[in-house]
Amino acid sequence: MVAALELYLDVDATRRVRTLWRALETEGIPTLGSLHQKHRPHVSLAAARTIDPVAAAEALDGLAVGRGLTLRMDFAGQFVGRVLWLGVTVTGALLDHHRAVHERLAAGGVPIWEQYQPGRWVPHCTVSLRVPNPMMAPAIRRCLEILPLTATVTGAAIADHANDIAHPL
Repeated sequence: MVAALELYLDVDATRRVRTLWRALETEGIPTLGSLHQKHRPHVSLAAARTIDPVAAAEALDGLAVGRGLTLRMDFAGQFVGRVLWLGVTVTGALLDHHRAVHERLAAGGVPIWEQYQPGRWVPHCTVSLRVPNPMMAPAIRRCLEILPLTATVTGAAIADHANDIAHPL
């Protein structure tokens, strides 16, 4: 199980990422579009095995989580374990917002995985969690076809798709 604080993208950016998902699926590469069929294109500010959505919402009360942030995706990358993603270019505004969110979550007693903490977080929009090894290079090339991609954050939620949790913030 994985729960995350997800930032959602504007309509045009969402459409472009979903188009990428469909193109990769056509080539036999599984994407978030087919996993649970509940995922929306997003950038996660925080993740953990579980996140109590009520505790997180209370900790973040009064903070417009992600609203108005502009995210620019300029590169593709991969994490160990065949995870493919679109990389978000780091800005001062993004890092400041990320830090503010984590300070509030910590003060509210909401535990978050270490790799999502300020100073360790790699901002990204996940494309696939399991690209077959022989397909990684073609998948990266396909990702590069839609870049650069600029997105405005239009919403946020605590999401745990395996448990049907989607708690708007």
